Amino acid sequence: MAGASASETVLEARLTCKQMTSCEDAVMLWCNGYSRADGDNDGIPCENVCHSLREVMEIRQAIGC
Repeated sequence: MAGASASETVLEARLTCKQMTSCEDAVMLWCNGYSRADGDNDGIPCENVCHSLREVMEIRQAIGC
């Protein structure tokens, strides 16, 4: 997330996949360094809201991650 303050980054780091309501939010969190979002290293963060690698790749491209 471009332009995020340090406090916003710390706040985001406290979020977990269970708190995500959309795949876009999950991908943004993952792209900002929350590596635990993809615990099985399959390229799909927060599988409770992200259901396919294609979906994740489209979001990553759209947000520039």
